[in-house]
Amino acid sequence: MFLNLRLMLVSVLFLSLGSTSARGVASLDTLNDGRRNITDGQMLVSAGGSFTLGFFSPGELNRRYVGIWFSASMDAVVWVANRDSPLNDTAGVLEIDGAGRLFLLDGSGLTVWSSNTTTGGSGTPSSAAAQLLESGNLVVVRDDDESNGAVLWQSFDHPSNTLIAGMRLGRNPQTGAEWSLRSWRSPDNPATGDCRRAMNTRGLPDCVSWRGDAKKYRTGPWNGLWFSGVPEMASYSDMFTNQVVVRPDEVAYVFNATAAAPFSRLVLSEAGVIQRLAWDGGSRVWNVFAQAPRDVCDDYAKCSAFGLCNVNTAATLFCGCVQGYVPVSPAHWSMREAAAGCRRSTPLDCRDGGATTDGFAVVSGVKLPDTDNATVDVGATLEACRARCLATCSCVAFAAADIRGGGGGSGCVIWAGDIVDVRYVDKGQDLYVRLAKSELAAANKKRGSMLKILLPVTACLLVLMCSIFLVWICKFRGNRRNRDNQAKSILRGASNQLIGDENIELPLVSFKDIVAATNDFSNENMLGQGGFGKVYKGILEDDKEVAIKRLSKSSGQGAEEFRNEVVLIAKLQHRNLVRLLGYCIHEDERLLIYEYLPKKSLDVFIFGTFRFPC
Repeated sequence: MFLNLRLMLVSVLFLSLGSTSARGVASLDTLNDGRRNITDGQMLVSAGGSFTLGFFSPGELNRRYVGIWFSASMDAVVWVANRDSPLNDTAGVLEIDGAGRLFLLDGSGLTVWSSNTTTGGSGTPSSAAAQLLESGNLVVVRDDDESNGAVLWQSFDHPSNTLIAGMRLGRNPQTGAEWSLRSWRSPDNPATGDCRRAMNTRGLPDCVSWRGDAKKYRTGPWNGLWFSGVPEMASYSDMFTNQVVVRPDEVAYVFNATAAAPFSRLVLSEAGVIQRLAWDGGSRVWNVFAQAPRDVCDDYAKCSAFGLCNVNTAATLFCGCVQGYVPVSPAHWSMREAAAGCRRSTPLDCRDGGATTDGFAVVSGVKLPDTDNATVDVGATLEACRARCLATCSCVAFAAADIRGGGGGSGCVIWAGDIVDVRYVDKGQDLYVRLAKSELAAANKKRGSMLKILLPVTACLLVLMCSIFLVWICKFRGNRRNRDNQAKSILRGASNQLIGDENIELPLVSFKDIVAATNDFSNENMLGQGGFGKVYKGILEDDKEVAIKRLSKSSGQGAEEFRNEVVLIAKLQHRNLVRLLGYCIHEDERLLIYEYLPKKSLDVFIFGTFRFPC
């Protein structure tokens, strides 16, 4: 009774706090006129329970922060309000005023952090509310009848070190506003760290990781399906959809989770490593789904200008030059120092009016170069891109901007000056590098020389393989012929002794076929047995039913008796006698294949199943 009363009281309390979101009534996920603030120890919980907002300390207890985390894992903090201004005690208060401004106050009433909410030029709202959505987004909205819930401010526009489904990574080209990730200073200190993850909107959209002012890693440009250096994005498309939005007021990367997908987050670590983590609800741990940089070739500009990184060539410290280029400093290159990069070995032929004898070599399967010094025309064809590059003396390479639709792709990216940060990747794109005519001729000659070597070698290998195959066939047939002759010689011996020199034309059946026909001499196929052995029903490959007599090794019947039975039954043909259809001799096995009698033998019909005593 007391338990039921307690449950009733809890239910009434929950309904009074969270069953309605009408203006002026408190809700578990909202700050409004009904509840203007929360203190340390109180929380907002999203409607579906996925996210929680409250006060926390990742390290020292005297450093308190307001943040949002996954309810299933409090350590998975996705947003921090006062990351650079921690509270020194537990006297903090988060509150909202009528204009929609969020304030975090310390124990003295001083503002430690505020949302800097703007009204967007439509006047100061008479009332506003802050709500933690099920997406993990804390939004401040107008809470009056005229505004229809217009958003005044949202935490998704101010990321910390984590990107979750629905958040943007990008910028507004019109205002310069940027949505980027900034690492924590250390695992237990959410203060702004040295590493940043942002969208590069020069050229094609490209996600870049920075440490201070230095680029450390880039994904490669977006090609319509994935970032060209991260083809594995396609492998988890059943759980997460990836999209790059390009509009006049927004260029941004967004990922969304499907209905069956686990919780997921992209986290920028203090070392500048970006990890995609997925929540395993069974073991209650975050598993690393993907990580970048993955290897040495992901280090930005590892092989410098016109260098090409291959993670499978550790003997050369992974670096080589793009076709038509040689190391700027062979001495340094021999010491595995690639900082100087590569230079063109033969000058291009570029004359006034666009006349040229230059051409292009295709470098396949690569992450496209940095597009900072590239021009992009998404409406051009690949052939038009080629012509445009040849007509421009500064053009050194071109590629398709979009690989959707198959073929060679569409759109046009043209690089002028150096190309940097190129590496081989799985499902990489084609990069068309401009070369002088002599370089192309040398490449074709080299390719021809290789073909002259490969073709004879390939032909010799084919001849050798065919010879080996023919020898094997001849040997197999010879062995089989020997076995057949051996078996028939047994019968010829009996034939000469009993009936002269007449030949016995009787099929020799392989033991393998008999095993298959009788289901490996299973008991289900056995028709009967006697002192001579057992009789099995069998079905040969032509679906013909037969009776197979397997002589027992202990029957006392030897080779001479077996020969006599085969020869005599083969020569005696009568409509009332069962016919011998074949025989088998396999090592010490002796088997006879008879006509199968589905209606039993004649003696059953003459004498019946009852036998008179003698």
